[in-house]
Amino acid sequence: MAGLSTLILLLCAAKDVMPSSSHWKPTWPSYRVPVILPQSTLNLDKPQFDAEARLEVVSPCGPACHKSSPLPTYEEVKHYLSYETLYANGSLTETEVGIYILSNSADGSQGRSRTKRQIYGYDSRFSIFGKDFLLNYPFSTSVKLSTGCTGTLVAEKHVLTAAHCIHDGKSYVKGAQKLRVGFLKPKHKDGSKGANTTNSAMPEKMKFQWIRVKRTHVPKGWIKGNANDIGMDYDYALLELKKPHKRKFMKIGVSPPARHLPGGRIHFSGYDNDRPGNLVYRFCDVKDETYDLLYQQCDAQPGASGSGVYVRMWKRQNHKWERKIIGIFSGHQWVDMNGTPQDFNVAVRITPLKYAQICYWIKGNYLDCREG
Repeated sequence: MAGLSTLILLLCAAKDVMPSSSHWKPTWPSYRVPVILPQSTLNLDKPQFDAEARLEVVSPCGPACHKSSPLPTYEEVKHYLSYETLYANGSLTETEVGIYILSNSADGSQGRSRTKRQIYGYDSRFSIFGKDFLLNYPFSTSVKLSTGCTGTLVAEKHVLTAAHCIHDGKSYVKGAQKLRVGFLKPKHKDGSKGANTTNSAMPEKMKFQWIRVKRTHVPKGWIKGNANDIGMDYDYALLELKKPHKRKFMKIGVSPPARHLPGGRIHFSGYDNDRPGNLVYRFCDVKDETYDLLYQQCDAQPGASGSGVYVRMWKRQNHKWERKIIGIFSGHQWVDMNGTPQDFNVAVRITPLKYAQICYWIKGNYLDCREG
């Protein structure tokens, strides 16, 4: 078992190169991420698919609770990052992983639940209408899951979402075996291929085109725990579609510290269930953070769970601005802040270890996952 210094290296394995204070552009840090590789795979019994899909996760464990949690051991981290893979035919496997560091340089850097409304004062969400917006980047990367959640396109055939959208921590939800992903497209009358509605005063009606999911990956950190324990740190999942979606997707990136985000602000779009058929966009400031979570008060409703949280920063190597997903919107928390209850919405941060895992799920080659 690795010692404490090795564990800290694993948790913080990133060479964080930030621009100088005189540099006016918010710039993506350069990270050297660890390597996560499968070691063994075991066939499991087929799941029952008997859990009810929950569109949000509620936890009373707030920032202070998470910050005071004991540092996991090396073996615990390996277990949390091991994962289950569910296939469309219902078969299930469990894969144990190994974690490796290929670089010696690293910088270490109780409540009440409210199950429905997650709006803070004035509702600051924006419904996105019209194909000129819905079918264009970055809004076109948001997709709807047949279980009621939201996901984000992160590769030609892959969708990033929240683990609780397909697994409740103990069992796979109803519909997970025949999971589908919905893409908004114009709904034309009389089977026409696209009448010109640009000048119409009414927004063009949209419909979902569905693609079946081939397989899903869920980390054992979520399956082991629950929202009140370590599990919320691992509330993410990756879906592989049966065929390419042929849309522009958004890359994933390692989450910078909140103080380095442009304006300290994050953005995400989702299919909130109080606005059926609408894609809803919002942005807000990050209020607090732990190593694994971002705490914010972006207005949101159930159905937005699984949305990709993104920011736009300058990519020095390519000399251009680039949006990347740095987290996954998870759920709602009531937190006891010095004896005063306060509520937050929570997003799971993409840490160097999670980046290495998700990237490997997508690409299947760790050599393509060295730069976060």
